[in-house]
Amino acid sequence: MGFWDHAEALRGVLLRIAGLILVLSCVLFAAMPHIFDSVILAPCRPDFILYRWLAKLPGAMLPDAATGGFEVHLINIRLASQFFIHMTTSFWLAIVLGFPMCVYLLWGFVAPGLYEEEKRGMRTAFLAGNLMFFLGVATGYFLVFPLTLRFLADYQLSAMIPNQISLDSYMDNFFMLILVMGIVFELPLVTWLIGKTGVLKRDFFNRFRRHAIVVLLVAAAVITPSGDPFTLMVVFLPLYILWELSAFAVPMAEKRNQEV
Repeated sequence: MGFWDHAEALRGVLLRIAGLILVLSCVLFAAMPHIFDSVILAPCRPDFILYRWLAKLPGAMLPDAATGGFEVHLINIRLASQFFIHMTTSFWLAIVLGFPMCVYLLWGFVAPGLYEEEKRGMRTAFLAGNLMFFLGVATGYFLVFPLTLRFLADYQLSAMIPNQISLDSYMDNFFMLILVMGIVFELPLVTWLIGKTGVLKRDFFNRFRRHAIVVLLVAAAVITPSGDPFTLMVVFLPLYILWELSAFAVPMAEKRNQEV
């Protein structure tokens, strides 16, 4: 195939990706009112699964869902905000949900030009990357964002200043925290890829483990500054496990390099 043949093939792949995103966006747009009520706004209600779970644990310092406890009421202060958020949320969710399929379509274009060993490595990276990304998104949704919302929604500089949380502010923090967690959970894959080059060694994780624990504790405290040791550990443990998984990925790459 010549250059223009490749360009035409790539154009076809990009058109299929655009069509997939468009179809998913339309489906999500139609279902968005239900998704908003049952998923996106669920952390605003006292019966959210994390709140009910933490309320049953001794010393968790969270009000029980059955008593009414924590609840957030959002307001809209801009005329067109609800319409534009309806559209943008449908689009971004379509990208997130359709990302594996988009990468698969691109893979179909790139794969014929790779050696068999390169194909095996890319398949592993593809599966691991998608798994860790969606695991990070789930951690952000079920753990990090709800705990952050609880603290910030109840925090008051003065009793004379009531909190009225806008829809735009809520959605900005919702997407930021969840997508950041999805990206952070790609750390093991990144260390695996860097480890294959020999630049990153397992000694790095052993040497800086104590420093990493301090940094991760600070990060967990920033995410959940409520002063509750239990919720602090709930956030810290996934981050620390992620650090250890990253360390575990490097020797595998080193071993493979030595065999080669």
